[in-house]
Amino acid sequence: MFIKSSINVDFHIVKIDDKKYLMEFGEHLRTLRISKKLSQENLANDANIPINQVGRIERGEISTTITTLIALSKALNIPIKKLFDF
Repeated sequence: MFIKSSINVDFHIVKIDDKKYLMEFGEHLRTLRISKKLSQENLANDANIPINQVGRIERGEISTTITTLIALSKALNIPIKKLFDF
């Protein structure tokens, strides 16, 4: 017995200046980190992520995952929403 299924999915591409957004997010993260008097190394250790990842996020070189955002917010002792208040 075969069940034939047809799924029609439309994908919509939203054009966003990703690099600009990543740069702004990174600058905001750097400001938050410095306001907490943390080095990149301290933040990385507290968030249990590689130190070079903190630097790459702050420079806007990479996009990050939700789990990393959660770890960063916990390490900074701020609500995750505050990471996006820029």
